[in-house]
Amino acid sequence: MVNPIVKTIQLGDGRTITLETGKLAKQADGSVVLRMNNTMMLATVCGAKDATPGTDFMPLQVEYKEKYSAFGRFPGGFTKREGRPSDSEILTSRLIDRVLRPLFPDDYHADVFVNVTLYSSDGEDMPDALAGLAASAALAVSTIPFNGPISEVRVGRIDGQFVINPTFNQLKKADIDIMVGATIDNIMMVEGEMNEVSEGEMLEAIKFAHETIKEQCKVQLELMEAVGSTVKREYSHEVNDEELRADIKEKLYDKVYAVARSGQPKQDRSNAFKAIIEEYTAGFTAEELTDEKKALIARYYHDVEKDAMRRCILDEGIRLDGRKTTEIRPIWSEVDPIPGPHGSAIFTRGETQALTTVTLGTKLDEKLIDDVLNINKERFLLHYNFPPFATGEARPQRAVGRREIGHGNLAHRALKPMLPEDFPYVLRIVSDILESNGSSSMATVCAGTLALLDAGVQIKRPVSGIAMGLISENQGRNYAVLSDILGDEDHLGDMDFKVTGTTEGITATQMDIKVDGLSYEILENALAQAKEGRAHILGKILETISEPREDFKPHVPRIEVIIIPKEFIGAVIGPGGKIIQGIQEETGAVITIDEIDGIGRVEISGTNKESMDAAMARVKGIVTVPEIGEIYEGKVRSIMPYGAFVEFLPGKDGLLHISELDWQRLETVEETGLKEGDAITVKLMDIDPKTGKFKLSRKALLPRPEGMPERSERPERSERRERPDRSEQRSNGFRSNRR
Repeated sequence: MVNPIVKTIQLGDGRTITLETGKLAKQADGSVVLRMNNTMMLATVCGAKDATPGTDFMPLQVEYKEKYSAFGRFPGGFTKREGRPSDSEILTSRLIDRVLRPLFPDDYHADVFVNVTLYSSDGEDMPDALAGLAASAALAVSTIPFNGPISEVRVGRIDGQFVINPTFNQLKKADIDIMVGATIDNIMMVEGEMNEVSEGEMLEAIKFAHETIKEQCKVQLELMEAVGSTVKREYSHEVNDEELRADIKEKLYDKVYAVARSGQPKQDRSNAFKAIIEEYTAGFTAEELTDEKKALIARYYHDVEKDAMRRCILDEGIRLDGRKTTEIRPIWSEVDPIPGPHGSAIFTRGETQALTTVTLGTKLDEKLIDDVLNINKERFLLHYNFPPFATGEARPQRAVGRREIGHGNLAHRALKPMLPEDFPYVLRIVSDILESNGSSSMATVCAGTLALLDAGVQIKRPVSGIAMGLISENQGRNYAVLSDILGDEDHLGDMDFKVTGTTEGITATQMDIKVDGLSYEILENALAQAKEGRAHILGKILETISEPREDFKPHVPRIEVIIIPKEFIGAVIGPGGKIIQGIQEETGAVITIDEIDGIGRVEISGTNKESMDAAMARVKGIVTVPEIGEIYEGKVRSIMPYGAFVEFLPGKDGLLHISELDWQRLETVEETGLKEGDAITVKLMDIDPKTGKFKLSRKALLPRPEGMPERSERPERSERRERPDRSEQRSNGFRSNRR
């Protein structure tokens, strides 16, 4: 009989999270089942006992997977099994990775694999907000060295109130949606989107999240005690040569410091640093310069370079490119650099450059999302590409990686709140990074804003973004916040904090902390400095183009939308799609129709106004309720001995009786010259209440012949029967209704 160890976490709204270990996946180094209501996931962690020789980094791999069976669904596709991870699974994996990675010991280099699998969900509670807690708990019950525990929670602000881990339905009404990861003492990661909120409101949400995270970390510590995993395994993954370390620092530090404070461009600076280390290694013989020694020299030199860069900033306030801590690199931008797209822009900030395009499409271009818990259609797409040549690397460009998906998602979140309401177009932004030296995702936000303005999209307000850095020591007692960080400042620094927003507030953020000890004071200062930087960058954007173009470019497809009653959807489509297909063939327009919230949404698109107007008229005709006394432009569908059938509204035919063709009596319809396909103006005279048949008249629209009396003055039917001479009747302007 298995006796698992179970710990319970209470959320403020009455929901309960349980952590269970000792029952499933016992051969893993750590295994925990997390459950909240009907959401259940298994987190496992396995760590190699030894590091691969030559490894000088933390080889951590995090995989988050959602089983389709968790929500009672079959996977799509031919094989009917789970395949490559979806974008949402990749983004959740990144959220977990970014909190865990900095908390492994610096000298721990063994492979660690973290797997979190969703096995059950009721579609209410959001599993990504629980995955970080599950992963940390699995590490906590293992013997793998880890400076945790951590936890992650989602904070939503709904009707002015903060909610921890809101449900899918609750989140739809939120104006703040952020994920926060932290230890008991420190914030480690923040990512999310907001509807133009202030820096103070964002900070308040982070503090609210941290209080819940502290409680969840305490429960994990209790779980560690119960399992007996408070003592972690011993390891030795680094072989050091302290004499070599000291020699490198003594001989190279001053040279490296001089380059670090020289303010040279990136490539020149990189070449200068490279020359220093090459000169040093040239002092060794081939026999002395073993592979092991090369690795040690590279590691110790990296430490010297890192320390020199940090000392330049903290002691002198001088950054690698010579800027002050609050200074933004030179910016230039332009719009409409390439003619083919519907909108395009180049944004260049220092040595980072993004070329971004906008394409406007129809409903047929929507992205179909078929995730386990999200079956939807996406009308706004943002794709981010980072080719190797952007950093001068000579290697092939492979498939889109996790980094590209993560950066694109951040830019997507930044711009989405500013798109116009009820925008009829499907919109795709593509950002190609042509150069990179720091924060290409923020360059994507800025270039995306420019391209949207160039395309004539009437966005609510322009958005700009900035990446902030941090250099700190003595647990944050001595620090410098850096605006618009370089790639090296990101790599060698302690924080990467990206903030996007408008003049009214923040729209998205992403923060990664690489050290312990980030105080709320530092975070508050970083947000204030970021606000100033965003305003400066936004000013540069508006110098290039201050507002959206008044109209779309000529080659943009035009779209019009009409809302129709639900009961008319079938009439527009027709049996087997006959009506809608016929309209498209006749007019050349593209028509799509959806039922949304009990109404029909008809979207008509085309490359010219004439085809769209014709299609719109046809659709309106179908959904128009015929009214007695109204005049319609119709088309003769068929000629019969007793009259003609006229389509006076799309899909609606009425009888134009021979007696209603003209004031004069006619023996045949052909006397009028009327034939099939002719256009004719008619008046709706009556609708049969029993059959619903329509009675039309052309005569009612023609002038009455001179001398013809009003209907009330005409002889009674009995009197007309007494008149045998029909020619006389006709000569007096009368005709018989008898056939």
